[in-house]
Amino acid sequence: MLNKILILAFKSIRELKYHIWPPITTLFTKILLKLNGAKFSSVHSSGIPVIHISRNGVFEAGKNFVLGNSRDSYVSGLQGKCKIEVRNGAVLRIGNSVGLTLTTIICHEQITIEDNVNIGVGVHVFDTDFHSLNHEFRRDSKLDRENKKTKPILIKNDVFIGAHSIILKGVTIGENSVIGAGSVVTKSIPANVIAAGNPCRVIRELI
Repeated sequence: MLNKILILAFKSIRELKYHIWPPITTLFTKILLKLNGAKFSSVHSSGIPVIHISRNGVFEAGKNFVLGNSRDSYVSGLQGKCKIEVRNGAVLRIGNSVGLTLTTIICHEQITIEDNVNIGVGVHVFDTDFHSLNHEFRRDSKLDRENKKTKPILIKNDVFIGAHSIILKGVTIGENSVIGAGSVVTKSIPANVIAAGNPCRVIRELI
């Protein structure tokens, strides 16, 4: 009898957490976004993301922006948070009804994510190489920063990006396309296809 009571109590507390925790973390996430100077319409966040918008960086998000930052918010069981970083002079624009889960977005120039985009667990989106490709420049931190390459990224409407994929600089992903889990996207992908692999390539067209 005692075991049944303890089990019931544990399950009740757990269910209560699912109802109470997201509104609290959503409030803290909104405050964090506002303190970073971000513009947004509506946000829902399970857990609190890591957000850093530099003084002259721009971050705009539309309606129904959803962030999954806790183990309870997705099925993979991985622990972690979304991380969004926008450097000075860079612009990150996110449209309506975009969902991120344990996603890292590093914007040094420009990243645009249009409407109804789903980004899976552990995806990384980088519009920069972070470092110069010239080994001599990499020996000097200032030269290294000044000579890194950046190119804009565009993820169009209704794209789905599978878990643990990496989207690199200069890439455009066309409308409705699906990127398979674990892909490394180094070149643009057309609309209405399934693409996967390292490097990511079109597998077939969507019917």
